[in-house]
Amino acid sequence: MIFIRKNKLNIGHLSTAYHTNFILMENDDLKTNLNIDINWILFGTGPAMVQAFKNEELDIGYMGLPPAIIGIDNGISIKCVAGGHVEGTIMIAKKKYRSINQLDHNMYKVLEQFKGKSIGVPSKGSIHDVIINHYLKKHNLLDKVEVKNYAQAEFIALDMKKGIIEGCVGTPALAVFATTILDSHIIIGPKFLWPNNPSYGIFFHLNLIKSYPKLIIIFLKHHKKASYLLRISQSLAAEKISKSFEMIDKSYAESVLKISPKYCISLSEEYINTTIEFVKILHGLGYIKKNLTIDDIFISKYIQKVHPEEDHYSN
Repeated sequence: MIFIRKNKLNIGHLSTAYHTNFILMENDDLKTNLNIDINWILFGTGPAMVQAFKNEELDIGYMGLPPAIIGIDNGISIKCVAGGHVEGTIMIAKKKYRSINQLDHNMYKVLEQFKGKSIGVPSKGSIHDVIINHYLKKHNLLDKVEVKNYAQAEFIALDMKKGIIEGCVGTPALAVFATTILDSHIIIGPKFLWPNNPSYGIFFHLNLIKSYPKLIIIFLKHHKKASYLLRISQSLAAEKISKSFEMIDKSYAESVLKISPKYCISLSEEYINTTIEFVKILHGLGYIKKNLTIDDIFISKYIQKVHPEEDHYSN
């Protein structure tokens, strides 16, 4: 790609604190090992990152699987080469709304509380948007609950405080942020909003995959090391994250890391199979035209070299 020829690597990321990019950004180890300048670019949502790939502005991207799948369906030249986390979606609401634990683990009873009301979700096509629309459709509530999409996740909690929306669906980071500005709680935890769903993956532009395989291996080794830190020392990981993501402090970062601590880089069988389930749902919701295959989305040979052992998502 043009950025590599200019000795620069453009990597897109989100504000999601538990993605390994914030640990990699804390020092110059990756830059030194690759012997190339790295331009870290913050995006508000995954769909915005897909557009940047389309515009040939990115080499690598950290994002949820559904936006990438929609992009691939539309001809964007990217493939997932590694995982990162599972179960990264939660539902938050004001304290007056009852949680799934209080309602005998009945998803319908939780969602019906929002009949005639609005809930906030990141951009259309984001993993959170797809999951909540799937459950609303499943329980015949699509036309009874308004889903309001936001280009920037932080505005969701602000609108909940203003009373514009009553609840929201998003990342653990959104849950922690919401508790800092209003009286809210998690009403559906990550294990109930689709157990072991693939929260995010690492996507490479196909030109980079074809031309620079050694770069991929080096990057994945650093990604693996950072993921290991997220699992074994969340205090140290939070300290590093707060240094590279100056908008949050260590205690805030550590609170986010603890909500759904399922960090690994493996493309496990369950990770891939759940992604294919997403493909079916995206097709059913009309988000994509084709039922994409595993080979359309993934290239696994690099992660098999770097992470040949069993995945760590469950431990």
